[in-house]
Amino acid sequence: MKRRRTIALAVATAAAVTTLLTGCGALDKAMDCVKTADAIATSVGKLQQAVSNATNDVTQIEESLDSISTELGNLENTTDNADLAKAVDDLTKGVDSVRTAVKNGDTTPDITPITDAAAEVGKVCTPG
Repeated sequence: MKRRRTIALAVATAAAVTTLLTGCGALDKAMDCVKTADAIATSVGKLQQAVSNATNDVTQIEESLDSISTELGNLENTTDNADLAKAVDDLTKGVDSVRTAVKNGDTTPDITPITDAAAEVGKVCTPG
């Protein structure tokens, strides 16, 4: 949960600074960054919780992945920034990788591809 807030706060701060430094032209990118950060933070939090609870109910991981996929699909359709679209695509691939691991019987899948994609969004949204 703390990591989720940290990612969202870092990206939102970067978006705000970008807007202030570059003017209205960066407003669209800043808004895309904020939306992306929020969706990613929510997605990563849901997945971490599902993986933590997998010993009680493995289906929670699949349900969480379905929810993340829906969020990412909606986000992908709302952003027109190519760099953010790529980061969302990478995150989607991470979700697919985790989904495959779960289908292959892994109840504690490696979510590193997802957290790496979240970090990439932070880089995209950081000015300079």
